[in-house]
Amino acid sequence: MSLAGDIFAIYETRGVQGYFGEHVSMTEHGLQTAHFARAEGAPDTLLLAALLHDIGYLLENVPDALEDWTLDACHEEIGARWLAERFDASICEPVRLHVAAKRYLCTTDAGYRARLSAASVRTLELQGGAMRAPELTQFEREPFWREAVRLRRWDDQGKVAGLATRPLRDYLGLIERLARRD
Repeated sequence: MSLAGDIFAIYETRGVQGYFGEHVSMTEHGLQTAHFARAEGAPDTLLLAALLHDIGYLLENVPDALEDWTLDACHEEIGARWLAERFDASICEPVRLHVAAKRYLCTTDAGYRARLSAASVRTLELQGGAMRAPELTQFEREPFWREAVRLRRWDDQGKVAGLATRPLRDYLGLIERLARRD
């Protein structure tokens, strides 16, 4: 099976589940995040990162109901490790950093937290809350921190019930073109 086939199989199997208290499925959330990235003219690598940013949730067993979570799922790390075996850093690093970007924005953007969904506020608590000064400095030293912040903002938008987006199969060529050729 091709890499795109593997990814599609993951989304077809696990992506149909609801996105933790939101009004979209996991697949719809990824497609919507990519939709908003495309609308802003994101480069292809960041577009693919937007599409796949939550694949870590689909690779691991996590409770379906957010209220059952007692620990952070660390989905960004799980997803980034899986993606790093298949794609370059320009794709997997924004994925790895997108949770830290939420924490960063809670500290640096006065109105950001108020715009988060209830589910995102709940996961923010499990993920450590707003960053403290040393964490801000460390985050801003990451090579892909700006891309992660852009990804985070699209992630926050990608929770619209019924939003029409391109289907997953439209990303086949992009996935195959950006896959590592080791």
